[in-house]
Amino acid sequence: MKNIREIKAEFEGLSIEEIPAHMSLYADDDRKGVKNILESQKKRMDKHYAEVERVEQLCHFEKMYHEYSHICGIDEVGRGPLAGPVVAAAVILPKDSRILYINDSKKLSAAKREELYDMIMEEAVAVGIGMANHERIDEINILQATYEAMRQAISNLSVKPDLLLNDAVTIPQVDIRQVPIIKGDAKSISIGAASIIAKVFRDRMMVEYDQIFPGYGFASNKGYGSKEHIEGIHRLGPCPIHRKTFISNI
Repeated sequence: MKNIREIKAEFEGLSIEEIPAHMSLYADDDRKGVKNILESQKKRMDKHYAEVERVEQLCHFEKMYHEYSHICGIDEVGRGPLAGPVVAAAVILPKDSRILYINDSKKLSAAKREELYDMIMEEAVAVGIGMANHERIDEINILQATYEAMRQAISNLSVKPDLLLNDAVTIPQVDIRQVPIIKGDAKSISIGAASIIAKVFRDRMMVEYDQIFPGYGFASNKGYGSKEHIEGIHRLGPCPIHRKTFISNI
């Protein structure tokens, strides 16, 4: 008879689809440890299928506009920081894409975002990145810079979309049909994917900037106005990537 540790190791190597048949092998085992393993596996399956259902619901808008060939999600990150660029991402996923755990990037851990970034980049039909730097933000204001980054992201796609699902905004000077969705990064798999791509891309940039301009904590605060960042500005003064219009009162 296998011991509890061996049985637990067996289940750890199984896919979700393989679990039910394997559970049946131990259905008559009365040992408490085995019963605990079976209960934990049931919870594992329940959690998985709940996530499958959530992601299916996340495809609501993509299914609503199914007649469009290339639906593109648009989102941005970095409107609020005191330093660094605003970054936009445009993502076209395959119509049957169901990448689990895609969500508003702010609701995910950094490790999960990195994992999903690689999955999205591998599965996407096309990904475009757009960016407006601190100088451009100071020149035309953050809203116009955000629109500019979004237009750039769309133009950098290798496949032209025929419908844009945007997180809340309507982008000026774009001749493709747009559907603005409030809190779209938590309601559309395409926008959620774009939010993850934009967030990871910008976070990586800010980590690099932390090496170039130490003392502000860019690796941890990503340019947002944390206590460490504010103290760094008072101690060192602004660095070349600070947005002058954002720090005028600091």
